[in-house]
Amino acid sequence: MKETFLNLITYLKNPVLEKDSNTSLNYRFTIFFRILIISLLTGIIISPIFALIEEMGWVNMQNHKVEAMFENMGILQMFLLGAIAVPAIEEALFRGPITAFKKPKYFKIAFYAFALLFGFIHITNFDITTNTLLLSPLLVLPQILLGGYFGYIRVRFGLQWSILLHGCYNGTLILLSFIFK
Repeated sequence: MKETFLNLITYLKNPVLEKDSNTSLNYRFTIFFRILIISLLTGIIISPIFALIEEMGWVNMQNHKVEAMFENMGILQMFLLGAIAVPAIEEALFRGPITAFKKPKYFKIAFYAFALLFGFIHITNFDITTNTLLLSPLLVLPQILLGGYFGYIRVRFGLQWSILLHGCYNGTLILLSFIFK
């Protein structure tokens, strides 16, 4: 786990367009599940920032667009939309194009740009106020980091793996939301 985390951090510091030569499914699923755990832990570690923002009254965290979208859906509908359709669309848009940038300098710019775009598009989940805009880097920090994680697995293993990772991440959150309701 530690090695995967360190490899991920090293990659995020200097992303390169290089597929992983190890095509063993056992190896790939091991790395996949480790990155899924890292993704989930990232959200848990960052969540106190959101509690502070809400406690200070800076942003209404209860009025989240995703919750409103899922409000009248059953778990199957939520799962199909949130864990299958949305990840497939978002990964095609935000991770699909990054491998088209072949020159190292342009690839690095594209990798970071798509991670940032992925993160900042999620600001629309909040009511847009001055505070929301000012705090937007913090509010979308989990999505920016996830954009990097998903980008890493996309480049190393392929687009289908980033779709799967994104879907499993969202699916885990959907299932946890039902368990803790």
